[in-house]
Amino acid sequence: MRKNLFTVICLLFMTAVTAEAQTPVKNFEQQARDIIAKMTLEEKISQMMNETPGIPRLGIEPYDWWNEGLHGVGRDGRATVFPQPIGLGATFDPALVKRIGDAIATEGRAKYIVARRNGNYARYTGLTFWSPNINIFRDPRWGRGMETYGEDPFLTGTMGTAYVQGMQGNDPTYLKVAACGKHFAVHSGPEATRHTVNVEPSKRDLWETYLPAFRMLVQQGKVETIMGAYNRVYGESASGSKILLTDVLRKQWGFKGHIVSDCDAVTDIYKGHKIAKTEAEACAIAVKAGLNVECGSTFKAMKEALDQHLITEADLDNALVPLMVTRLKLGILQPDADCPYNHFTEDDICSDEHTALAKQAATESMVLLKNEGVLPIKKDIHTLFVTGAGAADAFWLMGNYFGISNRYCTYLQGIVSKVSSGTAVNYRPGVLESTHTRNAINWAVDEAVAAEVTIIVMGNNGNLEGEEGEAIDSERGDRDNISVPESQMKFLRDIRARKPGGVVVVLTGGSPVDVREIAQLCDAMVMAWYPGQEGGYALGDLLFGDANFSGRLPVTFPADGSALPPFEDYSMRGRTYKYMVDNIYYPFGYGLHYGQVDYSNLRVKANKKGATVTATLTNSSKHDICETVQLYVTAPGAGVSAPLEQLVAFRRVDVAAGATVDVTFDVRPELLMTVGEDGLSRLTRGLYTFTVGGAAPSTRTQQLLVPMVSAQARI
Repeated sequence: MRKNLFTVICLLFMTAVTAEAQTPVKNFEQQARDIIAKMTLEEKISQMMNETPGIPRLGIEPYDWWNEGLHGVGRDGRATVFPQPIGLGATFDPALVKRIGDAIATEGRAKYIVARRNGNYARYTGLTFWSPNINIFRDPRWGRGMETYGEDPFLTGTMGTAYVQGMQGNDPTYLKVAACGKHFAVHSGPEATRHTVNVEPSKRDLWETYLPAFRMLVQQGKVETIMGAYNRVYGESASGSKILLTDVLRKQWGFKGHIVSDCDAVTDIYKGHKIAKTEAEACAIAVKAGLNVECGSTFKAMKEALDQHLITEADLDNALVPLMVTRLKLGILQPDADCPYNHFTEDDICSDEHTALAKQAATESMVLLKNEGVLPIKKDIHTLFVTGAGAADAFWLMGNYFGISNRYCTYLQGIVSKVSSGTAVNYRPGVLESTHTRNAINWAVDEAVAAEVTIIVMGNNGNLEGEEGEAIDSERGDRDNISVPESQMKFLRDIRARKPGGVVVVLTGGSPVDVREIAQLCDAMVMAWYPGQEGGYALGDLLFGDANFSGRLPVTFPADGSALPPFEDYSMRGRTYKYMVDNIYYPFGYGLHYGQVDYSNLRVKANKKGATVTATLTNSSKHDICETVQLYVTAPGAGVSAPLEQLVAFRRVDVAAGATVDVTFDVRPELLMTVGEDGLSRLTRGLYTFTVGGAAPSTRTQQLLVPMVSAQARI
């Protein structure tokens, strides 16, 4: 028996040794330093800008660091187009977002392999994706808010971390692709002043709102890249800030990856912010602050900075190490057969699996804001009219930073795909997106009035909101107000004036809009965001009851845009659900179902490990429901020294028709901490209120009869 046992132990030991021998131990940092030591000074400088030439004698191919993957491989031809991140935020589904990140990385790898086989080293063919955007959507006028996961730091950090983990893969040695958290930091518009503005938020706002999501990506997501922002923070360029890039990012948080500037942000150090007098001085400021690679070409002046003794060659070597390590971890600096991600093919691009995932994401993202019994629509309805500027235009599905899919389903196509062959469906755009029609006769109004149900697709698109220079009908990409274009509003008014019922509004766009009048003029309202290539099919399933709504607002919809704080004011006072005491039309986290889930029997147990919170959910309706359960905490000093309330946990929970389920959350102590004016986090002793429900607690939430339950516990 002992002999057999000894034999088994030996076999296990030998198996373990063999397995270890088959898993190569990689010292990428030393390998990077060895390669850098062989480079000339000119070669070193050439590797510190996004567009890098090859070094054939070292086996290094040309490479451009700039690629985009915000909601699919972007700007590089055929790729699956998923919902814009604001829509992904509305899913409150990090597991789904992680799968999407993995799918995008798969397509990115496949496209990289094909491009290299074709000798293509152009921009947008690499494996360093400058996504996700985890800035806080603090003001609904910001054109780039659509790129974010919403206004809440905890939701943003959770979704962003899941996305990063999906993109970078789970291999202990290699990266599937490199993800990038951007824009670090305090970057949320206005677009018009981003190259010159100096932002000096309170230390409380900085650490309570602007930095938490980045910390989650670094410490939990192990994100490989951080991108600096354009603006100054406390007088330093964010892309050349010792405070942000060295003191916070590397020393406090332990970030090990590389840091890239936003495009031409180093140029802004001397041209926009006028911190430096010359390009050489700007180069030195950026490198000494901790920047590794520039998106742009100002670093060509690095030789002058060296000649003027503003920096040393050792500074360049240290800056280059993380860059070379990233490319080694990707397995692309030099040929590396050990990299496990070299097998993808063109068949992995726009695959059936990814198409199904895009549809699931679009379905989960759409939010039902109002329903006075008109939805779901019967498939055998006799007459149906579809209208609106965005009903048949695929551009209204895309958002920004998009790829091009080989298939799109517009809202019109998705709706038509659901109805009976005996249903009379008609369509006219009816109105231009942002300008008045000049013809006094609009037959679309007559057809809308005659139909049993009329579906109007209206709102914003990429012509009306986006990044600086991206939108063609707005100020630098931002909006002056949150109104829907007047031409579209007039069209809706004309229809409602003659049609007392059966009006369904489908809102598109990446940001909150003023819905006060729209809600009065329609019988049902859906926020569809920019849902990507499968948006039409997803909308069809939801409107006709083949799927139930489960999306929730990741941003507050203000009642009156003119009552918002000044856009250029970066203080969080009066912004987002955490600090707004009024001017709320639809609260953060809000959304309806077909049916309703009721909350009861809330139990809270506080302990040294934080708190355990349990609630009972009951679905008394005839519909199966996926409920997005949200847990909010109100700490001592709320509204003065702490947020009014803050999201600390959430979960999508399936509750079958007639079923009752318990949901339990474990809340870590750090999520109960509040940030002082000195920027330090503390656990305040006292009475805490825990609220579990279907939206952020507020007076408006109570008016909307959102189900929720609260209890208190002393911490």
